[in-house]
Parts: sequence; structure tokens; C-alpha cells
Amino acid sequence: MFKRLSITAAIFTAAAAPAFAHLDPAEHGSLMAGLSHPLSGADHILAMVAVGLWASQIGGRALLAVPAAFVGTMALGFLFAVSGIEVPFVEPAVLASVIGLGLLVATAARLPVAASAAVVGLFAFFHGHAHGGELGAAGALQFGIGFLVATAALHAAGVGLGIALGRMGPLVTRLLGALTALGGAALVLG
Repeated sequence: MFKRLSITAAIFTAAAAPAFAHLDPAEHGSLMAGLSHPLSGADHILAMVAVGLWASQIGGRALLAVPAAFVGTMALGFLFAVSGIEVPFVEPAVLASVIGLGLLVATAARLPVAASAAVVGLFAFFHGHAHGGELGAAGALQFGIGFLVATAALHAAGVGLGIALGRMGPLVTRLLGALTALGGAALVLG
């Protein structure tokens, strides 16, 4: 089962090509635009899969609590954005989340579940605000549901991948974390 899940995660990540990014809500509907939006940028994909990888490293209650904290707090950030509440440093915080989450995975950081949820929640708030700021002509509710579902799927892919890779030992997952952090640094410099 985990082999299939990791293959599915790899296919899911590879299918997230920028050519399909930012579907026009008028043409594809707000739900589809929301579903596609987290798949439209490397920053979102890397951070959201890293959340799942980190949750798999922590294990136990973190498998659900850490991704759930991300999704819930991301929804709050989205509400701030659609309500017109400005938040400074949104894009730098999103990029910092890729580097930070990658480093947490690379070091296999062991924090209490509540602290881990708080860390991802902080990053998630900025991701949610960024999504809300890119709403465009999409209907907020449908778009929001779409990107929350896509985010949860990316987290699930990260958890499944992390569990599958964890059976081979911690090194591969930690390497993915390091590559995520390097990818985040490349995004900052690019």
C-alpha cells in the first residue's frame, strides 16, 4: 500500500506543471481554480509536501495534527486576505517556509506535537493569505474549499512518502528535506 502511495505521490507532484497553473475561474470554475492553485508553484508544493514529510518523521498524533494545523491556519490566513486585512511580508514568509520546513525535515527535528503544529501554523497563515490575495475572479468559498482540499492531498502525499521512505531508513527523507531547503533558497535567489 505504501509503495502505491509513494508512486502516487511522485506522479501527483510531477503532474503539478506550471502550464496548468492558475486556471481561469470563469473558464474552469472557482473550485477547479482552487484545486489547481496550490499545484501552480514550486513554493507551495515543496512546503506542503514537507509538512507531510515532517509529520511522518515525528509520527504518532503528529501524522494528523501537524497537517491539520496547517490546513486550519491556512484557512484563517485566507479569511484575512479576502476580508481585506493586509499582512506584511507574505511572499518572503512563504519562501521562508520552504527553507524552514525543508530544514526541519533535513534535521529530523523532534518538537512536541503542539509546538510542531504551531510552527507549521505560522507558515500556513502566510500561505493562506497569499492564496486569498490571488483569488481574482474566483468565488471565495469554492476557491477556498478547492485549495484546502489540494493542500490536504499534498500533505497526505508527503506523509505517505515519508512513511514509505522511513522504512528504508531516515537518510532519504532527510535528503529530501535538504533538497527542499535548497529549492527554497533557489526560489529566493531566482
